[in-house]
Amino acid sequence: MCQIPRSKVLLPLYIYPDPGAWDPLFAATSAHPTLEFILIVNPNNGPGSEPWWPNADYVREIPRLNAQPNVRIVGYVFTAYCKRPNEEVCADIAKYAEWSKDGKYQGLGVAGIFFDETPNLFSDEAKTYLDVITQRVKDSEGILGDRIVIHNPGTAVDWRLASRRLDIATVAEVAHAEFQTMEYQNWLATSSFGRAKTSYMVHGVPEEKIEDFVRVVRKMAEYIFATSLRVNYYQSFGPSWNRFLFAMAKE
Repeated sequence: MCQIPRSKVLLPLYIYPDPGAWDPLFAATSAHPTLEFILIVNPNNGPGSEPWWPNADYVREIPRLNAQPNVRIVGYVFTAYCKRPNEEVCADIAKYAEWSKDGKYQGLGVAGIFFDETPNLFSDEAKTYLDVITQRVKDSEGILGDRIVIHNPGTAVDWRLASRRLDIATVAEVAHAEFQTMEYQNWLATSSFGRAKTSYMVHGVPEEKIEDFVRVVRKMAEYIFATSLRVNYYQSFGPSWNRFLFAMAKE
């Protein structure tokens, strides 16, 4: 039997960190020490600003996650399909970069940026915009580790937007029913990214089918999140969480 390629969990962690709220995640990272997790944190539609930030709940829980050897955290930044002013995006990157320098709260810091709402259609303006913000992350000393850059167009992307400095592209953010259609698969096949840079986020997967689904998509994408939830699927772990993890960790 051929071994299924290993994939990593790419989790939009948009659950507010009330005490105990992230316990299923801590349990998961401990139970599956060989499974890698990249976690997208989104404190306040981005890094948040004074007086809301520093937020007591986030500064309590993020260092606990950063202490896990199989966890990397990336910060959420929206681009509004390149319509958000570039300087605002760069300001958010700078705020995340400051976290690791905060002497009051040890263990804060992100290892990259998740850019939400990036375009899939080419224009010179879009390419320049994306190249600038991608390079800004790579040049930011306060961003830790490999300074991961993730773009989320949520669909297949024109090859001319496939920057070589980009690490991951979420080319499918979609309901399971649509993902399964031949039309969608044909469209997805036009993606210019190979498996090593490809991410899928799929919701509404029938709970009893999630292990089979993950086994299939592990061959197609190195970064995966799948859930049986159909609504608010990034706001809770859901009933399929443990099945998803089992399928991701299985050799």
